[in-house]
Amino acid sequence: MITLTDQASSKVSELIEAENEEGLALRVAVRPGGCSGFSYEMYFDTDITEGDATATFGDVQVVVDPSSAMLLDGATLDYSDGLQSAGFSIDNPNAQRSCGCGQSFS
Repeated sequence: MITLTDQASSKVSELIEAENEEGLALRVAVRPGGCSGFSYEMYFDTDITEGDATATFGDVQVVVDPSSAMLLDGATLDYSDGLQSAGFSIDNPNAQRSCGCGQSFS
């Protein structure tokens, strides 16, 4: 299961609050595609199935589908808001290589 840093949890919580919709969870998934074979996908979701892995970080519920869970095991989602780089990043120990843009891996 992926882990959220305090900074990521805080930012996701802020974004969920701005959506003004009850029951939103952050879904993190791995999909085929990108220049290295797989790409990350993150979006807010209310449709949580029985097979989904779930975890809570602060007041943020994170949901991962079963096929993505094994590729995200041990991964960490972080958020930074600096002058050089801003946004979410995933540190995934399962990625053997990643592309130059940092959005896909294999």
